[in-house]
Amino acid sequence: MKSYLALAAFAALSAATALTAGAAAPAPAAKAPAQHDAMSEACAKVCADCLLVCEKTSRHCGDLTAAGKKEHAAAARVTADCAECCKMCAALCARSSALCPVACDCCAKCCDACAAECAKFADTPEMAACVESCKKCAASCREMTKVAAPK
Repeated sequence: MKSYLALAAFAALSAATALTAGAAAPAPAAKAPAQHDAMSEACAKVCADCLLVCEKTSRHCGDLTAAGKKEHAAAARVTADCAECCKMCAALCARSSALCPVACDCCAKCCDACAAECAKFADTPEMAACVESCKKCAASCREMTKVAAPK
């Protein structure tokens, strides 16, 4: 299981790197304060953690749906979507992108939706973990939107 999580983290970082490899480098910006850089890095880590939890939960819900528990189909979809949003947000926060506030706002909303759907099944450890991770990620992203808002 730990190897899957490590592989998922590697895949997420590889995908983010591949997406940005061909893009033109952004114009140099003024150096952000150390506190802002630390918050961006912390938010990136929270988003990456949430990505892993949502991917795992999506697979769990997909397995349950395939086994006939159709009520988990919506959770399978929203957790997969949330994982994608968390992946994007983690990448943008990690490089202190100018788009970080927009990504964080979107990620917070995706995490809210994911937590709400997973809360319907929070009596299981997998779903409860997803709810907790999404709430933590949404809070971190909301904090980033406050400090990273364009001036």
